[in-house]
Amino acid sequence: MKIAIKNGRVIDPASKTDKALDVLIEDDRIVEIARKIPVRDDFGVINAAGCLVMPGLIDMHVHFREPGREDIETIYGGSKVAAKSGFTSVCTMPNTDPVIDNQALVRFIKLEAEKGPIHVFPVATITKGLRGEEISEMGELINAGAVGFSDDGMPVMSSILMRRALEYSRMFDVPIITHSEDLELSDDGIMNEGKNSTLLGLKGIPRESEEVMIARDVILTRLTGGRLHVAHVSSGGSVEIIRRAKSDGIQVTCETAPHYFSLTDDAVSENLSMAKMKPPLRTEEDRTAIIDGLRRGIIDVIATDHAPHSTNEKMQELESAPFGIVGLESAVPLIITVLVRENGFSYLDAFEKVTVNPARILKIDRGELSVGKVADLTIINPEEKFIVTAESMLSKCKNSPFIGRELYGSIEYTICNGNIVYSGK
Repeated sequence: MKIAIKNGRVIDPASKTDKALDVLIEDDRIVEIARKIPVRDDFGVINAAGCLVMPGLIDMHVHFREPGREDIETIYGGSKVAAKSGFTSVCTMPNTDPVIDNQALVRFIKLEAEKGPIHVFPVATITKGLRGEEISEMGELINAGAVGFSDDGMPVMSSILMRRALEYSRMFDVPIITHSEDLELSDDGIMNEGKNSTLLGLKGIPRESEEVMIARDVILTRLTGGRLHVAHVSSGGSVEIIRRAKSDGIQVTCETAPHYFSLTDDAVSENLSMAKMKPPLRTEEDRTAIIDGLRRGIIDVIATDHAPHSTNEKMQELESAPFGIVGLESAVPLIITVLVRENGFSYLDAFEKVTVNPARILKIDRGELSVGKVADLTIINPEEKFIVTAESMLSKCKNSPFIGRELYGSIEYTICNGNIVYSGK
């Protein structure tokens, strides 16, 4: 099959390309990128006038809940949601039930992913059973297909265990992806500790619970020479710690999520449990620092931390409701609305965070739009304005604080392995 994408604006952060170009796909590869590619009768044609044509987006932090909670989400269902959202590659976190800490379950995820429309890369646990007591069999998990290790949802509280994990993972040159939280400082808190938690009478989580653990892990990374990737950075202090680590040559990368540059803890009083997440939404000062960290390249990646929960679970009283929101379907619109339109990011700078940067951290051959590469592409209309509604969401779960918000940016096509896996037409 041949597909000619005509009249679009090609945005490829890997090569810093921002030009009006056509793209020709043959089977599963990009075979030509040029101005005004001639179209033959055997071509399928996509008219991308007014649209951005870019590499298929990569989300290196999603929760698809399978195995264990298929009533909430499945690998296949989550993959369909990702395709609708412009993502052609995702990394699934291992805090399922059972957790992904053995070869069989890594292979299970890969087999289930073959039924779906996009690439799914499993992340396995740092510790067996997420118990923080014994390191998982990293070599076996890598051989089975894991691309990194994380105890996401739980921190590795033991410093000696984190040291060993960084040392062992160095042999395979894969990242240790940390959930940075000092549980003693968090102390069963519900939202950011500050003015709003006091006004609402809710137990707070200080930003220092995140920052202390990042500082510890940066020091251990310096000691071991490992590769640290800090998940869901939420505070200005965390950005500064990572900035200093990078300036010292320590191998640390990090991600934030769209909600941390789009919302503050003011959202909790309005959205209640729909704005309950971990780490929690912080202050306007922190939100501004996150945007600045993205602008300066201190924060490498935007990842959604897509975390479906059923309505019954989320509509409990705030203290009992689970942490987490769905994030895939609102990710691109928030990047365009908040970063590009409101804060003056270029498309190259904004979308490198969901293309080439995560690909390089994970060492996967994705995230670039160039001749010879796998034909994973996303076509976006950045001027399309819409209001987020529960009815428009494909995800089984609708636990989003962005419902009712006006945003810009619609996914027109998602192409994976040369196949159109989503069309908004």
